[in-house]
Amino acid sequence: MAFALSKMKLESYAFNAHGAIPEKFTCEGDDVSPSLTWRDAPDGTRGYAIICHDPDAPLIQNGGYGFVHWLLYNLPGSTTSLSENTGDGTRGKNDFGKTGYGGPMPPEGHGQHHYYFWILALDKPTDLPEGLGLSELLKQLEPHLLGMNRLIGTYQRA
Repeated sequence: MAFALSKMKLESYAFNAHGAIPEKFTCEGDDVSPSLTWRDAPDGTRGYAIICHDPDAPLIQNGGYGFVHWLLYNLPGSTTSLSENTGDGTRGKNDFGKTGYGGPMPPEGHGQHHYYFWILALDKPTDLPEGLGLSELLKQLEPHLLGMNRLIGTYQRA
């Protein structure tokens, strides 16, 4: 993925930066997406996408590593927040093999994992089909990437 770190700020009412993600938002709980809010998008932003990725997962596939938990795209440039368990946007295919959000679920005994929620600001609105995987989504989005930033949460199974 092209790296275009920006001054955008991504936050959640559900957890603080580098804080524990509550069980409600995991596969051990209700498995719903947390609320997200963002601000300070780069000038010219016309659309957004969200990616949630666990780089600590012991999975290597398609030349990448980690585990994709959520791909959400086709969000208009006027969007600055997503409610809990959002129905906004278009859902991509996660590494559970499903579309939509799949919460944290590290292997038992694997310790604490870090979950990177990325916000990508795009220079144009998108109208991509549902069900894209990470590599295809990035192929479509990278030429339009203006900036990005992340919110990191943690989770460890009891």
